[in-house]
Amino acid sequence: MPDTRQNEPKTDNSRLRLLIADDKTETRRSTRLMLTLMPNVEVVALAKNGQQAIELARQYQPDIALMDVNMPGLNGLQAIAAMRQHQPALVCVVISAEQQRHTFTEAMAVGAQGFIIKPFTSDQLVETITRVGKIVEENKRQTAVNARIQRERDLLLRQLAFDYMQAQRMDDRARLIYERLAQDEACDRRILISLAMIYVAQQEWSRLKQLIARLEQPEAA
Repeated sequence: MPDTRQNEPKTDNSRLRLLIADDKTETRRSTRLMLTLMPNVEVVALAKNGQQAIELARQYQPDIALMDVNMPGLNGLQAIAAMRQHQPALVCVVISAEQQRHTFTEAMAVGAQGFIIKPFTSDQLVETITRVGKIVEENKRQTAVNARIQRERDLLLRQLAFDYMQAQRMDDRARLIYERLAQDEACDRRILISLAMIYVAQQEWSRLKQLIARLEQPEAA
């Protein structure tokens, strides 16, 4: 019976979602069993090699990846480098039977933020996950702060854009504001039309052509 379970949709943002990657079935199972000691942890995927870890990480978006170094094909360090290209906030912990300094150095170089030597105890695992879990929570907090700042900034820009539209401004400052808001696919069509008028006035024909093509697309229901 395969030990990789299908994930269920994320329902609790307070829980840490983990991916375990190890080519040994027993290690994957025992590690998952140890993690049941942590009620705030949910193992969402089990991978048997680096390539599968990359695919499951993209599919299930874990907060933490426990990665064995020596796996067939794509090894754990190569997989970490690939995963963090797509998920920079992913916190990776390396699991290795090797204690050589170069392995630790290489792990840190690809972005790992934790290191566990095999064989490890449940206490060592819990301690490590607790520590890196704080990194995850700080990343989430900073992401939420950045999102709030961006929402507030966009709100101010939209208000400024409508003030400019009412004043019928056609200057470069108005163009800059309209173009910034136009980066949003759901941008108000009135702003796009005002930007198109500026392109006409400034004879920006290539930009105007692109904008007209966008305006001709049917509005989302």
